Amino acid sequence: MKSKLSDISFFAKGKVDVSDLTDANYISTENMLPNKCGVTTASSLPNTLQTRAYQKNDILVSNIRPYFKKIWFANCNGGCSNDVLVFRANDNIDARFLYYVLANDAFFDYSTATSKGTKMPRGDKTAIMEYKVPDFNLSTQKKISGLLSDIDDKITLNNNINKNLEEQAQALFDLFYDSVSGKTCVLSEIIDIRDGTHNSPKTTDNGYPLVTSKHLLPFGADTSLANIISKTDYDKVNERSKVNTGDILISMIGTVGIISYVIDSPVKFAIKNVGLFKTSQYPSLELYILYYLKNNSTKHHIEKCLAGSTQKYISLGELRKLPIVIPSQKELGVYNSVIRPIVSKIALLVQENKRLANIRDTLLPKLMSGELDVSDIDL
Repeated sequence: MKSKLSDISFFAKGKVDVSDLTDANYISTENMLPNKCGVTTASSLPNTLQTRAYQKNDILVSNIRPYFKKIWFANCNGGCSNDVLVFRANDNIDARFLYYVLANDAFFDYSTATSKGTKMPRGDKTAIMEYKVPDFNLSTQKKISGLLSDIDDKITLNNNINKNLEEQAQALFDLFYDSVSGKTCVLSEIIDIRDGTHNSPKTTDNGYPLVTSKHLLPFGADTSLANIISKTDYDKVNERSKVNTGDILISMIGTVGIISYVIDSPVKFAIKNVGLFKTSQYPSLELYILYYLKNNSTKHHIEKCLAGSTQKYISLGELRKLPIVIPSQKELGVYNSVIRPIVSKIALLVQENKRLANIRDTLLPKLMSGELDVSDIDL
C-alpha cells in the first residue's frame, strides 16, 4: 500500500534571525554536498535579517538541480536559504525513516522528472508532495532506518577518522617543511605539470566520465554526476592529460585550489579545466607535493596568482611557477616513512566507504519497495 509524501511529512516554514546563525549551521545549496554526502561549512551568511529555519531531525534537500542528490539529516537547529526544502516528519513517523524515503534515488529521479526550468531546474513543491511513499507502521519504519543508519554511522565514523588523519599528515608536513634545508626551485623543474581539455566533447550515453572541478574529492573524483564522453574523445583528451594512479589534480577555475590525490586504480576518467601534477612518475615526491599544495602558504600564493574578474582562474603557467623547497633524498625517505602509512590508512577507509555506500544504496530501494521485508525480523 502506498501513501503520498504529504501524508507523512510537511514543509517547515519558520523563520530565524540571521544574526543567530553561524557558518556551521547556515545551509545553502552551495555548502550542501552532492550524492547524499551531507553538508560542509558555509562560506558566508545571507545579507538579510531573517531566513528559513530548520530544527534538529528535519531533512534538508536542495531544490535546485535535484539530480545532484543534495540531502542532509539535521543534527542541530539553524537556518537555510529559500532554495533548500525543509521536510519535517508528521506524528507517528520516524524522522530517520523519512530521511531514507527522500534519500532514495527514486525520489531524486521523480523530483528531477517533475521539476520546472531547463538551465537550472527547480523541484515542483506541489508535485513533490504527491510522491508515492511506502505505508509502513512505526515499528517497521524504525527497523528500516536503524539498519540503514548503522551503515551511515560507519561511513561517518570513517570520515571523522580520515579528517583526523588528514590533519595529522598536514601538521607533520608543515613541521617538516619548515626544517627542509634544500634549494628552492619552481615546481615544473621537478615534475611534469599539465591541464585537461578546454573543449566540451559531446555527451554520450556510453563511454567515460569527463571530470571537472566540481567532481574533485580529496582522494579521487566523484564520477557519478560527470558527463559521459565517447572513447574517441576520451583518448583524444588523454593524449595531453592522461591521469594515472598517484597523480594530483587541482581545480583551476571557479573555486580554485581544490586538491585531489588520485587513488583510483585503474583510472577511467578524463579531465577538463583541471590541473594535473604527474606525481605518479615520481613516487617518492607524491606525498611531499600533495601536502605542499595543501599547505596554507601555498594556498595564499595561489590566491595571489588568480586572474579573471567575474570568474577567477589560475593559469597553467602560474601552476608551473609555484616555488618549492626540495628536500634531500635522506630527508624525503624519513618523511615518507611517517606520512605514507597515514595516507594508506586514509585510502583504505575511502574505499571502504565507497563499498558501504554501494551496499546502502542497493538495500534502500529494496527495503522501501518491500522486496526486503524486515517487519518480522528482530533488529
